[in-house]
Amino acid sequence: MEKIDIKKQLKELYQPTHKDFSIVDVPNMKFVMVDGMGDPGHEIYMNAVKWLYSTIYPIKCLAKKKMGKDFVAAPLEGLWWADNMDDFVNDIRDKWKWRMMIVLPEWTSDELFEEGVAKAEKKLGTRPDSLRMEMFEEGTSVQIMHIGPYSEEGPVIERMHKEFIPANGFVENGHHHEIYLNDPRRVAPEKLKTALRQPVRKR
Repeated sequence: MEKIDIKKQLKELYQPTHKDFSIVDVPNMKFVMVDGMGDPGHEIYMNAVKWLYSTIYPIKCLAKKKMGKDFVAAPLEGLWWADNMDDFVNDIRDKWKWRMMIVLPEWTSDELFEEGVAKAEKKLGTRPDSLRMEMFEEGTSVQIMHIGPYSEEGPVIERMHKEFIPANGFVENGHHHEIYLNDPRRVAPEKLKTALRQPVRKR
């Protein structure tokens, strides 16, 4: 049985170089998503992420059993923003907004998703209102790999927005996007790999 691995299929999107910024075209992809607001260290955020994984793994098992198809669970991804972007830049985390998500194979049906959610509900209770499966397309984007603690992303993001994006004739066209390629519970902070992405459009 072939096992789909999105990180290998779309290596240019999930394994960017850390040496320089690159420009990529991100296709329309299917995600399980959940929205929230506040510090990512708080219980609300942790619970949202728990819902994603508790939905993904039953879908994986059901697809294998019912369809003879298998996939590697993709990494956690997050969109981050604030109504006042100064709150984001100044690290006022209680005002951060986020959309956490995990990509699914394009053949995942609504029925399969609802079955996965039903299994998650048996473990976690009532589903969050914002939990859903949805197509998401970013299009042209700038990205780079950050290696190190999440707390040290700031200078890289600043160079992306203040130097590379304007120097190449682009402006921002969507929310800041992070792809978490390691489990911070198992990997030392200095070895964490995070793909940093910003959708853009021509000025």
